[in-house]
Amino acid sequence: MPGIRTPVKLDVSQLVAAGAVFDALTGWQYETPDTDCMIEVIERATAIGMVSTLSTAGDTLKQEAPVQAGGTAGTTPARLNTEPITGRAPKFQKLRHFVRNPTGGGITIDVTYLLTPLGGGGGGGPRRGPPRRKRR
Repeated sequence: MPGIRTPVKLDVSQLVAAGAVFDALTGWQYETPDTDCMIEVIERATAIGMVSTLSTAGDTLKQEAPVQAGGTAGTTPARLNTEPITGRAPKFQKLRHFVRNPTGGGITIDVTYLLTPLGGGGGGGPRRGPPRRKRR
């Protein structure tokens, strides 16, 4: 069956070394969605200094800016205290979330990605009802 039919989620916890860049979505099976979707990203770093950029289909959903700091490495960030980054993820367009650590020490980033299909997610053509009986 073509297309993503239900919301899909990915949780990532990664130590990013000093001066390194990390693309958390590389290798995810939905890195290039085959259905128009909405993307929601909740990110948090363990220390001040981490910056990130989120983009898809030539659109920048988040220009390089600081990642919220606080929390413990390996814990999933939540909406309760972290504002999600949201936007449209067009089908067949790569999602990119570059995380850069310009500091002098390693910082862990914890991220939750939620990809929700738009328009029913059924794929295929128009819906058809049961076959009609022929009149005699």
